[in-house]
Amino acid sequence: MSARWPRRGLYLLTPEPLPDPTLLARLLPHAACLQYRAKQADAASRLRAAASLRAQCADAGVAFIVNDEIALAEAVSADGLHLGERDGTVADARARLGDAAIIGSSCYDDIVRAEAAARSGASYVAFGAFHPSPTKPHARRATPRLLRDAARLGLPRVAIGGITPDNAAPLVAAGADLIAVISGVFDASDPVAAARACATLFA
Repeated sequence: MSARWPRRGLYLLTPEPLPDPTLLARLLPHAACLQYRAKQADAASRLRAAASLRAQCADAGVAFIVNDEIALAEAVSADGLHLGERDGTVADARARLGDAAIIGSSCYDDIVRAEAAARSGASYVAFGAFHPSPTKPHARRATPRLLRDAARLGLPRVAIGGITPDNAAPLVAAGADLIAVISGVFDASDPVAAARACATLFA
């Protein structure tokens, strides 16, 4: 497992288009990890962006995770990979990326899926959406009880979906070890203050 893998805190996801590098540099001190999520850019652009973000995270001592693309994660020596339900298996990713890689699994509203991910070698499980999300407006909805039930898995639990500094506290209280945020930080009037507020919930 990467030495930079956090146990608790703000799990920051990149928006599209990517933010200015100077803004990201101001946000990373408040983040436990950063996930590069790109659905619109072409392959060459994704490779350039991932390499740049990987270097910036390494300088900041923050774990860098790639969404979905195992080849891209390998190409930039990312700390890990996050998998959705159509992105391959945790077991295959673990076999390909090795024991030290951070492998995350989206489990949506499904504790059975989380149990299977844990057995397959996942590093963490993610549940959501807990609130309406502009990124995935039709996402399945999860309840805080899932976070409590998943405590028995012994893995970090990530909450995602429409999370902001104003609505995150009940999810942390329910057992979220990390809160995954995109618009709640990047669309805020003061993104740095929003990131700081999210991180403070784990202080």
